[in-house]
Amino acid sequence: MIPAFPKVTMAQCETCGNEYDDCMVVIVGGRSHAFDCFECAIQALAPACARCGCTILGHGVEFDAELYCCDHCVRHRDSSANGGEGQGVLVAASPTDAPQSQG
Repeated sequence: MIPAFPKVTMAQCETCGNEYDDCMVVIVGGRSHAFDCFECAIQALAPACARCGCTILGHGVEFDAELYCCDHCVRHRDSSANGGEGQGVLVAASPTDAPQSQG
């Protein structure tokens, strides 16, 4: 007689739908998310730059409650609206950096 093995519950990746017995679970804001790889987790959870739309994988830069991928996007955030350069304000990219002001 063949012994009965417990049935393994397969988790399903929220991004690609792949069923995998060893998905990672990421908890954000008290809510659980299941993914089969980092690529899917990043696609679903990483913020996008408010100016260029690229995925922010690192710390990014926060200015006026918006997230940007870099200080260049912060400086040029409104260049299309006024036909030239942005306001020229640069904020700290990490807690150890001191905020700077560009003329």
